[in-house]
Amino acid sequence: MERYPAVFEPADPPRTSTIAFYAPPDHEDDGSHAASPDHEDVGDRGARSGHPGADRLTVAAPDGGRRTVPALRLPLTEAIPLLTRARRAAGDPARPDVHPATAFWGAAVVLALQLVARGRVRPALTDTDFDAWRLTPLDPADHARVRDLAAAMPPHARAVPLAGRDPLELPDAEPLLRAFLDAVADTMPRGAAAATAAGAPAFAATAPQHVPHLREWAHQGVRVSVRIEGPDPFQAVLQVHHLADPTLVLDAAELWPGAGRATRADATVALRRAARAWSPLERLLDQPVPDRATLADTDVEQLLTTGAVRLASAGVDVHWPTDLVRDLTAKVVLGDDTGDRPTFFGPDQLTAVNWQLALGGDPLTPDELDRLAEATRPVVRLRDRWTLVDPELARRARERALKPLTAVQALGAALTGTAEIDGAEVEVTATGPLDRLRQRLARPDAEPADPPPGLRADLRDYQLRGLRWLDRMTSLGLGACLADDMGLGKTITLIALHLHRNTTRNPETPDTDGTAGPTLVVCPASLLGNWQREIERFAPGTPVHRYHGAGRTLPNRDTDTPGGSTTAGFVLTTYGTMRLDADRLAEAHWGLVVADEAQHVKNPASDTAKALRRIPARARVALTGTPVENSLTELWAILDWTTSGLLGDLPRFKARWARPVEVDHDHATAERFARLVRPFLLRRRKTDPGIAPELPAKTETDRPVALTREQAALYEAVVRELMEEIRNADGITRRGRVVKLLTALKQVCNHPAQYLKEPRPELAGRSGKLELLDELLDTILAEDGAVLVFTQYVAMARLLRRHLTDRGVTTALLHGGTPVPERETLVHRFQDGQVPVFLLSLKAAGTGLNLTRADHVVHYDRWWNPAVEDQATDRAHRIGQTRPVQVHRLIAEGTVEDRIAAMLRAKRDLADSVLARGDAALTELTDDELAGLVELRSGT
Repeated sequence: MERYPAVFEPADPPRTSTIAFYAPPDHEDDGSHAASPDHEDVGDRGARSGHPGADRLTVAAPDGGRRTVPALRLPLTEAIPLLTRARRAAGDPARPDVHPATAFWGAAVVLALQLVARGRVRPALTDTDFDAWRLTPLDPADHARVRDLAAAMPPHARAVPLAGRDPLELPDAEPLLRAFLDAVADTMPRGAAAATAAGAPAFAATAPQHVPHLREWAHQGVRVSVRIEGPDPFQAVLQVHHLADPTLVLDAAELWPGAGRATRADATVALRRAARAWSPLERLLDQPVPDRATLADTDVEQLLTTGAVRLASAGVDVHWPTDLVRDLTAKVVLGDDTGDRPTFFGPDQLTAVNWQLALGGDPLTPDELDRLAEATRPVVRLRDRWTLVDPELARRARERALKPLTAVQALGAALTGTAEIDGAEVEVTATGPLDRLRQRLARPDAEPADPPPGLRADLRDYQLRGLRWLDRMTSLGLGACLADDMGLGKTITLIALHLHRNTTRNPETPDTDGTAGPTLVVCPASLLGNWQREIERFAPGTPVHRYHGAGRTLPNRDTDTPGGSTTAGFVLTTYGTMRLDADRLAEAHWGLVVADEAQHVKNPASDTAKALRRIPARARVALTGTPVENSLTELWAILDWTTSGLLGDLPRFKARWARPVEVDHDHATAERFARLVRPFLLRRRKTDPGIAPELPAKTETDRPVALTREQAALYEAVVRELMEEIRNADGITRRGRVVKLLTALKQVCNHPAQYLKEPRPELAGRSGKLELLDELLDTILAEDGAVLVFTQYVAMARLLRRHLTDRGVTTALLHGGTPVPERETLVHRFQDGQVPVFLLSLKAAGTGLNLTRADHVVHYDRWWNPAVEDQATDRAHRIGQTRPVQVHRLIAEGTVEDRIAAMLRAKRDLADSVLARGDAALTELTDDELAGLVELRSGT
């Protein structure tokens, strides 16, 4: 129904109102919905469904005439879900057929629900004395929202049914919208949403109640506010506002003598409600005229702390004297203006933290602070004016010095401009050396560093800038995460950093023997050989030692370098070995510890991550092309290792940063978080201007393939069987079965033999993907090309190897179980042109390998995480590649793969920057949403 315009038909009582969906003639269509109404007449649709609302409707059209058109009337309670769905779909580029009028009423439903959720409803009577719930008088901000929404009302939404109305007269938008908001509010306390979890009935009658005897009780024509006078003494003065005309405001003393009984009753009811929110107002109820009441200082203090907030929630404003200064503020000051900037951010470095109070932005003097601290009243005389003092501010004046922060915590607060003090976010200002350091870190160095002596390579400009950044961070004792795209030379930049630290004495670095010490590199097993070759090639003469395998030993520091050189060398180890020997490695004195492919320790609770944290070093550097694969907690795990304490502990990080950014999409919090992590994380992409202009083009193509008849039958059977299991499960069991379903469907799309686990299957002619792969390889190999074929399943890779071998195609296969020496041999054979087709498991071979011989990359199946797939593609599209790279993604048409591919295209930016949860996100779908996702569709 969303593609048809919706029109609101008010009724009395409001909850009996209706929504009519109608089909305007073709020549009236404004082009905002895709299909012509003639294709599916709404009246006929209602008649076919037997819905009693099927009808024809005479409407006032936007051109001023009248039209009789097919329509379907729905009770408001039935229409609300349709309208909210239309509101959501209106922002979806894939749903351009939502009519603006229907989307408008959906937006109005959302506004009404938000007001109801905030308690902005009150019991009332309709004009015919039926019970009703209406929105309470709205504050200025809510009034503005209603006015803005009314101004955006499309013409079709105002084409209301003609019932004796002049056909040229359209209703005013704002009154019509207000009537709709009241009607939605009237449905809320009466339906299932209003019932308790125990199944208690809703707290308002569902059928209309005729209650004329409540007319006087329900009449609410005024509201009240409180004006504070003083301070000698403070007094609360009651003000009465007329709802029909907000400009009519009188003190109770002026209103009471001439007001009617109903008005005084309304004001008394409002006053009682205010007194329940703030008890000192109860004194007014004991007076013949509730004019004013004298307040004790404790009353004013209570009003400043909790009273004003509670009154505001009851719809009662508080007005303070205009001559009473209220701009006394407080912020936190970090550090001082003495001494030099800190040179090493260790656990013993502490930074002073003090409250700074200011009046009108001008800090208070020590004498004024003392006067404020000694104040016994909620007002104090400052600079010849009475100043209202919140008790919390007075406490801060008395307790100016706060618990010191570590240097890293203080730096983090200085970068974001906020800190958490006593459980609340407060503004902070850095001073002295801390502020100068903040400014330096927030402003990247403009000039690149000079290449270090001993480096046998010409570094690109962006690599030299990366070297300067790494040297600056590590010389301060701060960690760093170099998160350049794969293929931009993180390894050679790190080798240059090691040479720079060990051949250039940095006076800022505390060092006992004039060198920065050896560098420990922890990397996946597949990269050990690559690291050794790169060091020997670009830093000849620099010692490099593999700490891996049986009988492994650490080099003797006194004899690990030839010729009496004082230059320390490299020690290379794997994550697995490091996990086993963490205590032994922790006994050595490391100048630098490097975690390559640092996403391997993105889970801080893993044994590998815990072991890595036990190895001390003067500085730590993480290398990764994907600092965030699934969630921001992975970034926390990396940066908490490189610079411990910067982001706080994990629970607080989730509450302060991850949840607001990922769940609430709080842009202000996201910007503060970016300011915090930006100095510690250097992220460059191949597409950035000036990074890698010589890199050849990369073309990505989605290649849809049809399922074979066998695959389609298997696919539908899997959906029927496992969806039934999912509907009968919940909790972790349901999530596990959803993953089982998605895995089974991906395997069916790959090849029936993979899903059926056939021991010696016949492969040809049974899979659309396999047929397309054969066609691609015939073309690529005929042009003397080389291709990487990625699959997330080792079993599928083995099936592909057997099939291609039977066709006479030379292949190599690399997966997680391939021994390290064999990995290096396979890479050499492919790079030397001996093997044209390299089959790789995505998880084992998606990082660290240099496979620039390939000019084609095939993703046989989808990982459903763009960041992971991009890493795999970067095995070929990296520095050293001289030919354009073609990326082919095989996608089974009409399947879950097809719809996930569309989702990934729509949200690639989000997946790239924040979140790409893959299968895990899909386990949270409802049964209906999941069924729609996995349904096999033809012609899609």
